[in-house]
Amino acid sequence: MRLHVDQRHERVLELVRERRSIRVAELATELGVSAVTLRRDVEALAAQGRVQRLHGAVVWPEGAATEPRERPAGAEGVVIGMIVPTTNYIFADIVRGAREAVAAQGGRLVLGVSGYVDAEDSVQAEHLIAGGAQGLLVAPSWFGGVPEDGQEKWLLAHDVPAVLVERSAPPGNPAAVLDRVRTDRAHGAAVAVGHFAALGHRKITAVLQEGPHADQISAGFRAAVRALGLDVDIDAPAVREHGDYEASVDHLVDAVHKRGVTAALVHSDEDAIVLVPRLQAAGVRVPDDLALIAYDDEVAGLSDVPLTAVAPPKRAVGELAAKLLLRRLAERRDGRQPGPGQHVDLLPVLRIRTSCGGEAIAE
Repeated sequence: MRLHVDQRHERVLELVRERRSIRVAELATELGVSAVTLRRDVEALAAQGRVQRLHGAVVWPEGAATEPRERPAGAEGVVIGMIVPTTNYIFADIVRGAREAVAAQGGRLVLGVSGYVDAEDSVQAEHLIAGGAQGLLVAPSWFGGVPEDGQEKWLLAHDVPAVLVERSAPPGNPAAVLDRVRTDRAHGAAVAVGHFAALGHRKITAVLQEGPHADQISAGFRAAVRALGLDVDIDAPAVREHGDYEASVDHLVDAVHKRGVTAALVHSDEDAIVLVPRLQAAGVRVPDDLALIAYDDEVAGLSDVPLTAVAPPKRAVGELAAKLLLRRLAERRDGRQPGPGQHVDLLPVLRIRTSCGGEAIAE
């Protein structure tokens, strides 16, 4: 979700106030905007005397107030439990966003990690609730991203509000009544396909890592291909086991040399980084022979060929999920009628680098 300029300015002020000094490039990355946009924001805030800019960094002015904005009444001391399958990959930033949102309202976030073991979700929930957690942010270990065979039952058995994070339950499933905040990964795939089309590519493919997000990315990829009238490679998207690089290389080499494919979407960017030199060794150069877009943007910019990548709004997912849960707790505490349930989908953005050819946009 792209922040309005006023919201972005407030976020810049929060980060600079918290850290006292931060580099412009680092600030742009955290906010998910280009360095050009961020420099305009900083110049506007500096003109108002709210920040100072020194040698590529943004500095909190000496003598300016450092106290955070007033916290909502009653939020002090709230304990939020958060269950994630891992603290790596996208979840590092999601947890960070949730922690900052809870701390900003005087609460505390406590973490449980399931390790992608389905049975561990309920164990972590019981432990967190017994330790005083008044609500749960949960990214369950649902392999396909949705519950199957009653996997949601434990989540509905506790008398605390819960918000699903980067997961969803289909209509008719009991867990569909829960609030959720997730990335619209289908939209991200469609944006990637649209970028390929804009560059003139007519036959494309995709290689995806199996897991909770593969179905959403596949759906967006297929829908965009149909809408734009592109030719899709046979069996695309191809979904592979994590680490099955040989099959992915074989698929892409055959697609280029035998079937005329000129562009590919690869999930994740870690996989894409592994594949680039292997493709080159097999006679397929990126981007000369194959334009490539990665999905997740964790380390895509660090590739030898900097990778254009779909970037989920990871920190914003955690932040909005935490704020939604805090609102539910406030409603319960004050005896108010709960507001309507919310299913919030945030849109990823495309960060353009050099793996599609042409000129990269400065970051």
